[in-house]
Amino acid sequence: MRSARFAALVFVALALPASAATGIGSPAATTDPAAVKAGIYKLDPAHGKITWSVNHLGYSTYIGQFSNVNATLTLQPLDPPLSTLTASVDMASLGTLNPALDKVLKSDTFFDVAKYPAATFVSTRILRTGKTTANVDGKLTLHGVTEPIVLKVSFNQAGNVPMTNAYVAGFNGSATVKRSEFGMGAYTSLISDEIPLQIEGEFHLQ
Repeated sequence: MRSARFAALVFVALALPASAATGIGSPAATTDPAAVKAGIYKLDPAHGKITWSVNHLGYSTYIGQFSNVNATLTLQPLDPPLSTLTASVDMASLGTLNPALDKVLKSDTFFDVAKYPAATFVSTRILRTGKTTANVDGKLTLHGVTEPIVLKVSFNQAGNVPMTNAYVAGFNGSATVKRSEFGMGAYTSLISDEIPLQIEGEFHLQ
């Protein structure tokens, strides 16, 4: 009976169009930024991550992630300069899958999470650079220091997610942070000072 039920489920999955089975390519989604609904969006914490990488002694590239990010996007698709973005990163959510390394990175040698538990970003200008791309200028406060930073952002698509029917706008972005500028200059002769960031986010319309 169990094998028959499993076979039936496989048949149904194969018979469904790809958009119904996976939610990818749903006709309700749009890749045209001008067609996105205006309003206030909140980042879905389960689908919002910041991944960083660092060159380790020239031998390897080590990768980590901040997994607890909160962000609010006020979106005006027809007039991007009127849009705003604010974000807060829980620094304790730093993870490398190596507990010993995580402890060192969270110590006062680097992020000093006990003293600076959060990093924040506040946009100051959003400038469209292409049909689906924009530069988001803003102020990053990290390790008690505030410096300007530019996020290079790409719009993926927006629409109602089939599983929940929530209206979602998806973006990815990148930036580079020079850690010594934020008071974290330990071992810059051995470990890269410039840290590339890869940002992924799904924002839900409120």
